Amino acid sequence: MKDFRDRVAVVTGAGSGIGRALALRLADRGARLALSDIDIDAATETVRLCEKAGSQAQPWRLDVADRDAFVAHAGEVRDHFGQVNLVINNAGVSLSATVADMTWDDFDWIMGIDFWGVANGTKAFLPDLIASGDGHVVNVSSVFGLMSIPGQSAYSAAKFAVRGFTGALRQEMISGGHPVGVTCVHPGGIKTNIVRNGRQSGEYAQDLQVKDENFQRVAFTRPETAAKRIIRGVEKNKPRVLIGPDARLFDSLPRILGGRYQDVMARPLALGQRIGQ
Repeated sequence: MKDFRDRVAVVTGAGSGIGRALALRLADRGARLALSDIDIDAATETVRLCEKAGSQAQPWRLDVADRDAFVAHAGEVRDHFGQVNLVINNAGVSLSATVADMTWDDFDWIMGIDFWGVANGTKAFLPDLIASGDGHVVNVSSVFGLMSIPGQSAYSAAKFAVRGFTGALRQEMISGGHPVGVTCVHPGGIKTNIVRNGRQSGEYAQDLQVKDENFQRVAFTRPETAAKRIIRGVEKNKPRVLIGPDARLFDSLPRILGGRYQDVMARPLALGQRIGQ
């Protein structure tokens, strides 16, 4: 997919961060946009900005963890636009907690959004992408889907699951001869509100404002840069996109050290997590 003009693009988590940046970049490329977020006011503001750029856009309130709601959303988008060409499953949340301290409610919450939200969006729209004759699905994982981190067991579980799910899907589209590209995205630290809106408990709990300020200082990449890299990945039908120098580091360490990276990096990584980095 090299031309986005008049293509219909679905973006979840479009109210802020990478989702909003993706929407604006696609608007500049002439796409028609179905933009959803758990915060309808934020999604509506993104729509306003996209319309200002000359794009046709429609906001929806969507909890991506609600499978029935996602299936209904796919039907509404289909009815409104008549087709779907590109789906970007971007919505995500964060959780900082050890396995021992983490509650089941928090575990279910993050898996529901970060993994099942991706699976729900892919399944709900895949028939439309195949029928379009030139479709593409982008699933957002993380650097924590490349390397596990102390205090991020649930988040890593979700993001590793996205990575495996998306890789298998790409192979199925190729082996089945379906006209759908598939890309998995691994962002490093992006200057978004993911930490500010996250959950935490136990030894990794601290003042969220302080933690967010620390995160913003060490996050290397702006959402606009991430969006540019993702759209370029779609154009080139890349199987995966690494975003930021930290992503390249996280990709390299397990290759160099093998499973021993867990022993070597456990203490420094745990310290970084505790101070909000």
